[in-house]
Amino acid sequence: MSVSLKKGQKVSLTKENAGLSQILVGLGWDQVKPKKVGFFSAKPQEIDCDSSAILLQDGKFINNSDLVYFGNLQHKTGTVRHFGDNLTGAGAGDDEQIMIDLSAIPAQYDRIVIVVNIYQAVQRKQHFGMIQNAFCRLVDVKTGQEMCRYNLTDDYSDMTALIFGEVYRRNGEWKFSAVGQGTRDTNLGDLARRYI
Repeated sequence: MSVSLKKGQKVSLTKENAGLSQILVGLGWDQVKPKKVGFFSAKPQEIDCDSSAILLQDGKFINNSDLVYFGNLQHKTGTVRHFGDNLTGAGAGDDEQIMIDLSAIPAQYDRIVIVVNIYQAVQRKQHFGMIQNAFCRLVDVKTGQEMCRYNLTDDYSDMTALIFGEVYRRNGEWKFSAVGQGTRDTNLGDLARRYI
């Protein structure tokens, strides 16, 4: 049974799910439809949201090779994999997915931060106030069961990036924290530098 999380809530992943090894992080969003003016409605410019995973060692970002995103689909350890870039967010269900093999992540990695940023947000004058129905969900790969879901409900107008959540290890147990923090970072590098 899936747990519905609110901003700031944490949930244990491995305590309640004995034998959990791999999780799928599914992320989704929809573009806000433009308002009609008279008979016409403006055709919206597509918003390209990019999900990424930032692997931290002792809570710190150490190396660019610890970024998993559309330009580096698999971490050097093979334990975190991105399934590719969805340029438009069109369609139902997950727009982008990241697989994490919790059972094989080397001990020096204690946190995986899940982020989403808008590609070329400043140049295109786009922000997360133009996005709705954003969510993050975690699925047990072995059973296909959704374990938890976090629906973002805050107003993220003027924000160009979002820290969705963190998968982290504490006392030998894997947990998930629903962060939901909007930022004005313009790219993945800026987001990663928050953890230096």
